[in-house]
Amino acid sequence: MKGLDIMSLNSTPSGERIHIGIFGKRNAGKSSVINALTGQDLAIVSDIKGTTTDPVYKAMELLPLGPVMIIDTPGLDDEGDLGLKRMEKAYQVLNKTDIALLVVDAAVGIGAEDLAILAQFQAKKLNFLVIFNKCDLITQRPNCPAEYVPYSIEISSSTRKNINYLKERIAHIVPSDNMTLKIVGDLLEPEDFVVLVVPVDSAAPKGRLILPQQQTVRDILEAHAVSIVVQTPQLKQTLASLGKKAKMVITDSQAFAQVSKDTPEDIILTSFSILFARYKGDLATSVAGAKMLDRLEDEDTILISEGCTHHRQCDDIGTVKLPSWIKNYTGKNPRFEFSSGTEFPRDLSKYKLVIHCGACMVNEKEMKHRIAHALEQKVAITNYGIAIAYMHGILPRSLQAFPEIAALI
Repeated sequence: MKGLDIMSLNSTPSGERIHIGIFGKRNAGKSSVINALTGQDLAIVSDIKGTTTDPVYKAMELLPLGPVMIIDTPGLDDEGDLGLKRMEKAYQVLNKTDIALLVVDAAVGIGAEDLAILAQFQAKKLNFLVIFNKCDLITQRPNCPAEYVPYSIEISSSTRKNINYLKERIAHIVPSDNMTLKIVGDLLEPEDFVVLVVPVDSAAPKGRLILPQQQTVRDILEAHAVSIVVQTPQLKQTLASLGKKAKMVITDSQAFAQVSKDTPEDIILTSFSILFARYKGDLATSVAGAKMLDRLEDEDTILISEGCTHHRQCDDIGTVKLPSWIKNYTGKNPRFEFSSGTEFPRDLSKYKLVIHCGACMVNEKEMKHRIAHALEQKVAITNYGIAIAYMHGILPRSLQAFPEIAALI
C-alpha cells in the first residue's frame, strides 16, 4: 500500500483518487472485503455488530485500478439514536463516492436496508456492484432481485474466492469522465512559459509548496510547458528578463492586487483558485455567485468553507483576511460562520453566500455536490480566488483564458 504523501509531487492527493464507498448492513463483512481487496488487515474485523462506527478513509493502490480512496462505512441497519446518526454519516459518503460497493451476507440475501441504498446509488447515477460475501457458507444462489443480478458478484473474503475477479470488475466500472479536465495543461502549448507567483509567508508550509501549487506545476510539466516559480516581489523583473513573453501568470489569490499591477495586459493572468474552480467545480456558477457580494446587507450570514482541516494562523485567509476584505468592500457588517474538512451544512438556507476554498483536498464528486446543494437551496456560492478578484476589480482580467465565462460578469 502506498501512503498519502502530499509532500511529494509524485504522490496522489486524496482529492485526485477514485473514491470507493463500501456499504452494507452490520456483519455483512464490509471490513473483511476491504482486507481481501487490499491483501492486508487494514480494517478491524469482529463478530460484534457495529465495529465500524464512523466512515474510515484509507488511501491505497488497488491494482489494476491505481490510486484509490476506500471508505469503510457504518452498518445500514444500526439501531438507536446514535445508530441513526451513524447511518446518516454512511449516506453522506455517497456525495463523494465514484464507485459504490454494496456488501451483502450471501446467506441472508438482499434486505430492505440494501434496497434503500441501492435506490440511492441509482438516484445519484453511481457506478456500483453488489457483492455477495460469505458464498462459501451457502449451497444455493443468494437472494437477489433480477434487476441487480447483472451488477452482482459472489465472493468469499475468507477463502479469497473471486477476489481477483472482483478487482477486475471494479476496474472496469471506473467513470469514463473521471478527472479528464486538466488544471491548466489544456490551455498551454509545448514550450510556453508559465510564471507561478507563490508568496512565502507565515501561513506557508515550511519546506514545500502547498498542494494546488504542486499539482499545477505537475500539470504544466505534463503539457511540456515551462514553469517558473517566483515570489511576488520578483515577478516584474522576472517577466522582463525571460527573453520570451510568458504565456500566463498564475498567482496565489492573496497577491492578486500587486500581481495584476506587475503583469502586462497582453499576458494572461489567473489564480490557482480560479483554475481549481474550473477543474473540480463549476466556474460559471462561482463567477455568478461572486456578484452576491454587491447585495450583502448588515447581519447577512456568510459561510466560509474549507475542504481540509489545518492549523489556523493569526492571519488565516479564511477566518481573518476574507472577512476583513468583505467588510471593507461592502461597507456592511455581515456575520461569518466557518466549516472545514468533511463537514458541510445540510441546511444552507440561513446563508446569503457560501465562499469555498479551492477544494484541492476535496474530490470532484464532493465539490460538485456542494455546489448543487447550494443551488438547490437558492444560495449563491463562489470560491476564495474568485471572490478576492471580484473585490479587487480584476475578475474580468483574471478570466482572460475563459472569455465565455468572463462575459457573465
